[in-house]
Amino acid sequence: MVNIFGNSKKDDDPNGNNADAPRPSEDDSRASPSHRYDSREPDERTRLLPQQRRPRPHQDGYLDPDDPAVSPYNLWSVRFTRYLTVLFLVITFLWWVLLLVCIFVSPPGMHSRGSGFFDFSYTTLTAGNLLVALLFFAAPSRAMRVSTGIVAALLLVDMILILAVPRLRAEEGGVGIASVVWAVVLAVWCVLADRVVAWGKREEEERLTGRPETRRTLREWLAVLVATAILVIYILIALLLTGTLVLRSLDAGLAPPGQRYPVDGHKYEVHLSCVGNTTTATEPTVLLEAGENPAEQSFEHWAYAAWQNGTIARYCYWDRPGYGWSDNAPSPHSAGMSADALSEALARAGEDGPWVLVSAGYGSVVSRVFASRQRGVRGMMLVDGLHEDLLAPRLGNPARGFVTWGWGILSPLGVTRIGGALFQGRTREDRVYGREARKGGKFLKARLQENLVAESFSLREVSQSRKIQSRKTPVVVVSSGIRCRVDDEWNRKQEDLTHLTDRLVAWDVVGRAPHEVWQTLEGRKVMERRLRELVKAAEKE
Repeated sequence: MVNIFGNSKKDDDPNGNNADAPRPSEDDSRASPSHRYDSREPDERTRLLPQQRRPRPHQDGYLDPDDPAVSPYNLWSVRFTRYLTVLFLVITFLWWVLLLVCIFVSPPGMHSRGSGFFDFSYTTLTAGNLLVALLFFAAPSRAMRVSTGIVAALLLVDMILILAVPRLRAEEGGVGIASVVWAVVLAVWCVLADRVVAWGKREEEERLTGRPETRRTLREWLAVLVATAILVIYILIALLLTGTLVLRSLDAGLAPPGQRYPVDGHKYEVHLSCVGNTTTATEPTVLLEAGENPAEQSFEHWAYAAWQNGTIARYCYWDRPGYGWSDNAPSPHSAGMSADALSEALARAGEDGPWVLVSAGYGSVVSRVFASRQRGVRGMMLVDGLHEDLLAPRLGNPARGFVTWGWGILSPLGVTRIGGALFQGRTREDRVYGREARKGGKFLKARLQENLVAESFSLREVSQSRKIQSRKTPVVVVSSGIRCRVDDEWNRKQEDLTHLTDRLVAWDVVGRAPHEVWQTLEGRKVMERRLRELVKAAEKE
């Protein structure tokens, strides 16, 4: 109808709707639920939340490459590979824990004549390879396969060296051989596992998306970068292990001056050497016991000079377990155990004595236990010897033991030894019994053993030896003047050593001499003079 103002207005339709209102188009009816939710008045049937639309596959039926359903884990072969990798990691971890325990206590059948640090390093590297393989399992890459392959190749070289060189094979034993073989096998497994995942990823992408995906997300690129960086570090570690093994192979060709004798039920061998003619029943043999370094480094040199000068007719020296050419003993290993090993080696060599014991530093503890357990000891000379009251605070300090253990764990890398051989001209002699020997795994294992039992087994043994030591044994004490001046406690304990028996021949404090008194000319003269007096006193026994 037309109103009085001149504009027309159509009547509403019978349903109450405005006839002039625009009707919804077909496009509007296909609008999203959220659009309809916003444009209509809500009633009791209105959804509180708009209905979400699910992404539809492409028109050809394939999924989007970013769809979570596109995963290599769809294949049972990939899942089985992951389960096996987890199983290998669990086995490796259990073996790693066992080897860690073996450093401190040797279970039956688990002792190796070497340090035990190499097999621990191989197992640690194996665990690292498996962890990288699992952490970055879903992001395979050629860089990871190549890097792990290089690690496997270096480990294979190590395995060949250990099996080919008799000395290395004897030192590493079954435990070390099993560790390096396991490391090689699992390094190859990591390469194959990465290859299987890459194959499964490509297969699933072709099946579900129609083509293999060539692009990577930022997260995947970061995973590949981190994994490759870690594996490059593993390559450097494996390379250092190989270099150290090469040096050990070269050192194995250095013949000992004496003979190696099996002791303790053939569990390990110790080196014993004697110089001079066989002595008579009245003429004693001087038996040297070095201190904190192998006897061949310097302690034996002054005895050789005394033999050339005619001061003594014969002397013998040996390498305690882990020193020089001797194997490492099972853990724990105390001073009394070293004394027993020396007694067995002397018996196997046919050396019956009588003996005049000359010892230095920690070696004086071993000599005192030896003297209390053996007949035929006719004299003792202690060169700046370690007192039993100082075993715990000086040798058995826990912090010192932890540092020694840490250096032992790092010793298979051999950074300083390799650098010394390449750039400083270090020889086999330096590494076996010279200055570089202190950085080797065998030496560090021996020092760790001494630390672990210093205030328990060793202290008890040397304390007991003092009570049963013959009071008629002649004793000479030679002390470092430098150390006695700067350390009052050391000076008091040196004086106490003069009361071991009732027959003190002499106590000399060499003014300018360090702990290794024989390093100075004055110290060597005093030691040789007192040794002559001690031998004469022993001949009167």
